Amino acid sequence: MNTATAASWYMDGVRSGGPIAILILLVGIGGLAVMAERVYVIVIRSKNNGRMFIERIIQLVRGGKIDEAIKQCAASTAALPDMGLIMLRSRSKDEINLQQLAGAAALTIIPRLTHRLHYLRTFALVAVMLGVLGTLHGISAALLAAGAGSNANLFTALGEALRPTALGLVVAMVLQIGRGYLAVQAEAITGEIHEFSARLINALIDRPDVRLGHR
Repeated sequence: MNTATAASWYMDGVRSGGPIAILILLVGIGGLAVMAERVYVIVIRSKNNGRMFIERIIQLVRGGKIDEAIKQCAASTAALPDMGLIMLRSRSKDEINLQQLAGAAALTIIPRLTHRLHYLRTFALVAVMLGVLGTLHGISAALLAAGAGSNANLFTALGEALRPTALGLVVAMVLQIGRGYLAVQAEAITGEIHEFSARLINALIDRPDVRLGHR
């Protein structure tokens, strides 16, 4: 089955699936809306060239150019600069205070990355369940018709009954793949946040630099 044939088969399923197919499509649209919002927040707004940014800010701080580092952090909307702004604006040189500040900042910044990602899993599950419900309804109707003596098109009716499940699975796969991609991106940014905070503390208290996870 080529792509055009598959698309036509699914569209026929939507047209013949009735309210269940419409509900599955609505669930898919809702999931795509959440996915688009998360792509904007995680991939577009929160992500920058983390490695280069970290090295640049650490170099500025170790050179005593705190105001310049604050200015560069304020010029970006990404997650790493948010962490830098909170720590640098404190003007603190106390390690314990900086660690507490970094922990509090992480509790504010990191949840913004993973917010609503669990909605995608819920939408995917609902799409599959609606598809199964539509299939069960179609099989029931086909068997009842066959029991009433109209079994000439039984196999055709059973084939049609499988379309809601197929539609639900397609929607679920798209949403789960999107969720997986976004989760990986959020995890990468979270790792950079933890590395940045640790290295920034070392820079502010003038301790030798440690590149976490790097030689």
